[in-house]
Amino acid sequence: MSQALPTSRVVAVIGAGAMGAGIAQVAAQAGHTVRLLDAREGAAEQAIANIRKMFDKLAEKGRMSAEEAEAAGARLLPAASNQEFADAALVIEAIVENLDVKRKLFAELEDIVAADAILATNTSSISVTAIGAALKRPQQLVGMHFFNPAPLMKLVEVVSGLATDRQVAEIIYDTSAAWGKTPVHAKSTPGFIVNRVARPYYAESLRLAGEGAADIATLDAILREAGSFRMGPFELMDMIGHDVNFAVTKSVWNAFYNDQRFLPSLMQQDLVDAGFLGRKTGRGFYDYAEGAEKPQPQTAAAVAAPANIVLHGDCPLAQALASRLQQAGVAFTQQPAQADGRVAQIGDTVLCLTDGRTATQRAHALGCNNLVLVDLALDYTKATRLAIAAALQADAAATEAVTGLLQAAGYAVSVLRDVPGLAVMRTVAMLANEAADAVNTGVCDVESTNVAMQLGVNYPRGPLAWAQDVGLAHVRDVLANLAAFYGEDRYRVSPWIQQTVLAGGKQHG
Repeated sequence: MSQALPTSRVVAVIGAGAMGAGIAQVAAQAGHTVRLLDAREGAAEQAIANIRKMFDKLAEKGRMSAEEAEAAGARLLPAASNQEFADAALVIEAIVENLDVKRKLFAELEDIVAADAILATNTSSISVTAIGAALKRPQQLVGMHFFNPAPLMKLVEVVSGLATDRQVAEIIYDTSAAWGKTPVHAKSTPGFIVNRVARPYYAESLRLAGEGAADIATLDAILREAGSFRMGPFELMDMIGHDVNFAVTKSVWNAFYNDQRFLPSLMQQDLVDAGFLGRKTGRGFYDYAEGAEKPQPQTAAAVAAPANIVLHGDCPLAQALASRLQQAGVAFTQQPAQADGRVAQIGDTVLCLTDGRTATQRAHALGCNNLVLVDLALDYTKATRLAIAAALQADAAATEAVTGLLQAAGYAVSVLRDVPGLAVMRTVAMLANEAADAVNTGVCDVESTNVAMQLGVNYPRGPLAWAQDVGLAHVRDVLANLAAFYGEDRYRVSPWIQQTVLAGGKQHG
């Protein structure tokens, strides 16, 4: 049975910026009378006027009737002070990200609202436990973290502080669902789910760029065209703003007592120091000045399809290669899988999927100099680009042979420096590792991590679902090999992954 707040109950929103106005719009559209407050004179009135225009546009597009638009707009009321919130069943703050300011606000609200009123913070990074620590009724405080733009983004993180009453969290969960959102429960921890689990998407690409694996345009293209991420990490950081993205990274890093998993990048620090904050300043990783040309990814020049192609086994890449080569009319033969994990062989050149070791390491272990590694793709049947790297001891002809094979199958090919884990595989492995650690420490459950990352940051798959597709044992090996190569705690394997692999895939949490 739903515990959602009845639409007859008043909702108050404090802060009429983009986020606060968006939340007010959602609540009013759901049927609540909404009182909107902002410290800036006239800001609430202007936000309401803009929301009413938005309702009119929705009516014009047929997404609501003219009567519904008018009624929703009429339910939005400006407030002159928080003294007008005495009858509010729910008060949501969307003000500045400052602990002291939020504490002061909620302390004031406690003396105004009813004892059973719910106080909700839209904070994206501040501890809900810390905000509620000085309150008389901390059990009534809960995180209700919307994502921008609130009217469009489906995800709401319902964040319970140490003192939050379980029923309060459930009411906000059900209310969010009634408002057309997809809520997930989370425990108050640095970054909650999304901002915590997303860190490796930026961190691994920044490390790859810093190590000279490839240029930023190429890395962006690989994550988009092979990983199926909507935006590459560098263009995404440029859009978010490096001041914002770097601040979140530092916040999570500091909150976890400088855990190496969240280590900020000196490369991004330089951009912030220089004022190159991305699109909003006209320059970040990319130049956004008028007339500036966006750099293109490095793509291997066309070479002829090789002869004597042998595909091994029936892994997703081998299956995709067989189908695409057949469609292209390129001859090949098929043989059973081999213990060394080779996907294809062209003469004395062997192609394998990365397992987190460098091609040089793997060639040495196999006693095969002409070894080339290929990166992960979300779906090899639909991917348009693949990344490869050759062992340092390989002949130049080995790279050419693999390039010709992949091009014959219809892929653009980007040749990377021989780095461990390539780009997509190490990114996905680290995203899954962080999600697994969140589950292991009770922040959320498996389904919540998958839903949160898909809806909150538009990932093509939830990290743990993706890891299951790749093979959780393979992901574990990738992480372990990265840890061995770098000698860093950054790549330690989550206990959840270790235990789940040992249990034959049986999940807990």
